[in-house]
Amino acid sequence: MTTRAVWFRRDLRLNDHTALAKAIEDSGQDDDILLLFHIHPDLNKSFHATHDYFFQTLQKLVEGTKAPFHFIEGNLKEAFDDLFENVDVDYVYFNIDESGFGKKRDDSFLEYMEGKQAEACSFMDHHMHGAKEVTKKSGGYYKVFTPYYKQWKQYMKPPVQKVDHSKLEELAVDYMSSFQDGKKAYEELIGRTERSFDGVGEEAAWERFETFVDGPIYDYDKERDFPAVDGTSLMSRYLRTGAVSVRSLYHYMQDEVDFRKNTEGVETYISELAWRDFYNMIYHFYPESKDKEVVEKYRGLPWNNDEELFAAWKKGETGFPIIDAAMRQLNETGWMHNRLRMATASFLTKDLLMDWRQGERYFAEKLIDYDPASNIGGWQWAASTGTDPVPYFRVFNPTRQSERFDPHGRFIKEWVPELVDVPKKYIHDPSKMPENEQEKAKCIIGEDYPSPVVDHKTMRDRAIEMFKDKKDGSN
Repeated sequence: MTTRAVWFRRDLRLNDHTALAKAIEDSGQDDDILLLFHIHPDLNKSFHATHDYFFQTLQKLVEGTKAPFHFIEGNLKEAFDDLFENVDVDYVYFNIDESGFGKKRDDSFLEYMEGKQAEACSFMDHHMHGAKEVTKKSGGYYKVFTPYYKQWKQYMKPPVQKVDHSKLEELAVDYMSSFQDGKKAYEELIGRTERSFDGVGEEAAWERFETFVDGPIYDYDKERDFPAVDGTSLMSRYLRTGAVSVRSLYHYMQDEVDFRKNTEGVETYISELAWRDFYNMIYHFYPESKDKEVVEKYRGLPWNNDEELFAAWKKGETGFPIIDAAMRQLNETGWMHNRLRMATASFLTKDLLMDWRQGERYFAEKLIDYDPASNIGGWQWAASTGTDPVPYFRVFNPTRQSERFDPHGRFIKEWVPELVDVPKKYIHDPSKMPENEQEKAKCIIGEDYPSPVVDHKTMRDRAIEMFKDKKDGSN
């Protein structure tokens, strides 16, 4: 008899799960399968919105699975020593990480397993194509997305992994009584979750995605930039927790899309899936990019360090309505529209001249769809310090962004109630309202709603000068 442990991590689902599918496939009738989750103390020292959503997804999986889940806790060696002391495990199956904390942990685990009689079986699962898979014809990896995407499209996409649920139920074993400390640690984590979210887990992910593919996907290329429109798939949160597989999404689209319609929206959406792979690759090859600019010449920029300005940005009290609405949406819901992620990041780094690392870390706490590789990549893009970034001389004008992507101020008024009665002609820059209009709108600038914390034109010039000086070696 052989016992195979399947180690769940950021793949909280029962379908199209490579490690789970392979473990079941490799098992004979007399073998055992043990479902496992490791509670690592380093990942839960602080507890934010991202933790709330992740552990509620885990709870949904545990409570909805007929096979019992086993929890081990402590640092990697302590936790797995506990596993091997209590159960004669022959194989540990898991879906590998290629970047960040996950890669360090997996490297340590593979080293740890060298001293064991058991065998580690790892699989590529979190991305369509792994970090080392899409390469230049001349060798090496891409640093610019467009040529990467052209090549990415040429690759055969991996198939959906079929999970035999009835066989899993037959083979699943229950050693839960031997792991009471782990169970207690899991219950404590669930008890720490503070807010509840709509749409958690695998079933909710598919309900949302099927609705998206039924209609909105065809206009995705046009509608995705407008935060007041429900034009995005919202899949990022499900991909982050692994409640759904990127392979399943891709193949579902191939099967369900009506190719008689205009499919530019579909193509644009697929390119967004490729961006996940691209940023995973970049983080893999630039493991220091969470703390260090990818572009060496921009390391050591003289960023502004103003706690009051940073607090105003975080709270959504900058006097720039679209920025404030976006930050309040983030703080309240744990999510922010992608167009606004770019705008708020540009505002922090170019209008406030503040270090992108501060913004990246704040998003890491607040986003329920926080993906380190994509978030770091996005922040370095906006700060003009990363791979394939926005040029430093292209600075987003927050008022213009507002006029273009929230023309009627619907999104602004939803999230900044102080501005609900402000006329449309002033909604993008309320500071221009005459006093009588302010009184009429019950919105006195400087009292009910803040005056702009900076002058955009002045700060734009300063940002360009700062980068130019660094580029030319003046500093």
